[in-house]
Amino acid sequence: MTLHTWLSTLGAAVVLALSAAVPAAHALTAEEAYAISGGDNDARIVALQKLAPKGDPALTPLLQALMSDAVKVSGQKVYIIQDDGSAVDATTGQAVALPADAEDVVNNNRMSSEIEAALAAGKLASTDATVRAEAIESLAAAADESKLPVIDKALASEKDEALLKKLKAVRNKALLAAEDPARRIEAAKALGEDASPDSRALLMERLQEGVESDAAVKGALLAALDKVNRQLAWGEYAGVLFTGVSLGSILLLAALGLAITYGLMGVINMAHGELMMIGAYATFVVQNLFRQYLPGLFDWYLLLAVPMSFLAAGLVGAVLERTVFRFLYGRPLETLLASWGVSLVLMQLVRTVFGAQNVQVENPNWMSGGLDVLSNLTLPYNRLAIIAFAAAVLVGMTLLIAKTRMGLFVRSVTQNRPMASCMGVNTARVDTMAFSLGAGIAGLAGCALSQIGNVGPDLGQNYIVDSFMVVVLGGVGQIAGTVYAALGLGLINKFLEGWAGAVLAKIMVLVIVVVFIQKRPQGLFAMKGRSAEA
Repeated sequence: MTLHTWLSTLGAAVVLALSAAVPAAHALTAEEAYAISGGDNDARIVALQKLAPKGDPALTPLLQALMSDAVKVSGQKVYIIQDDGSAVDATTGQAVALPADAEDVVNNNRMSSEIEAALAAGKLASTDATVRAEAIESLAAAADESKLPVIDKALASEKDEALLKKLKAVRNKALLAAEDPARRIEAAKALGEDASPDSRALLMERLQEGVESDAAVKGALLAALDKVNRQLAWGEYAGVLFTGVSLGSILLLAALGLAITYGLMGVINMAHGELMMIGAYATFVVQNLFRQYLPGLFDWYLLLAVPMSFLAAGLVGAVLERTVFRFLYGRPLETLLASWGVSLVLMQLVRTVFGAQNVQVENPNWMSGGLDVLSNLTLPYNRLAIIAFAAAVLVGMTLLIAKTRMGLFVRSVTQNRPMASCMGVNTARVDTMAFSLGAGIAGLAGCALSQIGNVGPDLGQNYIVDSFMVVVLGGVGQIAGTVYAALGLGLINKFLEGWAGAVLAKIMVLVIVVVFIQKRPQGLFAMKGRSAEA
């Protein structure tokens, strides 16, 4: 034997000896496979909780087969059924003949949750955040003390802030079910610091009668729940305030046009809601044109929809003023009846052109989602955009009425029509421009409303009464009063909704407005100046 051959033989012997000395990696045994597949479900759950942390690769195919109801047992043997109907041994993976007496394995809900959690543990190391998020959801469904090693390992490696927050919530849920009271107290304190609706739900669930027996733990849970409720109350109050301002901005948009046609011109226009509807349908048409011809610029369709909704409603308003309302000035009852008939005609016209069903106007991507302010307070981007839009329309209309030549003519005609006519003002033309302006602003309101709900022929009917209430409450002809009345009614309505419900809140608001008008008929702000009749 040469020296080289002798050294090679010696090296091989040493390797074999060292291999024998090192314990073999864990391999799924037949007993373990049967323990999680056959027998009582509670015993299976205990066996799976002991086996899952070992990380045996052979366990994953068996768990996947269990979730797919593709496992059968016969005696102490476990078989996985393949797609073609053949069977393989669950521990070796070798093809075998399936015994005639093999029985299906049936999982109850708890067992299914445990299997999903065990499968999720392997997904927590995925590079895909979506896969990790799904794994965390699966763990949360079966969170208990046995999952803590897996959760702690995932917490140490997770970099995504949102997923970290979810993992911490799952860990607290698992700690609440721990046997050691100290660990349950630790979870209660952590949940108290988190102050989220999920934390409150976990604490309340644990405090249910019969779940928690330790007095010290119960005291910690009550203290944590009180702390969470106090912190969440601020978010709830802020949410009501925001929804009230949001509703107020919508009422303001709906009432601004009416503040001109009714407040300044004295025309009781019951078709004002239908002018809003026309603006909303104009937005729908522009959206569809962008979707068909300019899909790459779809997110910017509102830049065209806003002026188009103003022009469409303003044009209809000009036609109505020229053909109907011009002959009814100073005759409020006839104006009311005629405008009501016009509203019915416009609704039927829309039903004929677009159909009776509601149509969907889609938000641009930049208006989707919301701004997370607190754990229980998210401000939707579309609502924020409408508030900003209402403020911009208000500023624009105020400047138009107060600073422009057209605004000067409108104010002169509404205050003293004969004198304005004597000074050379074309009062008929000013009437048409003023009515078109009010109608155009109603169209802008419809454009805004299309971003928070469906658009249909009855859209305007939901806001016409509220719009008149805002104008009358604020003071006829007073734009500042319209602003205060719109925001005030929005806030009062939302605060009352939380106390009495939506229907009773509407009734109570109406009663408040009626009582207020009885005491102060001129509204919040009375028209200043001298009257010829005084």
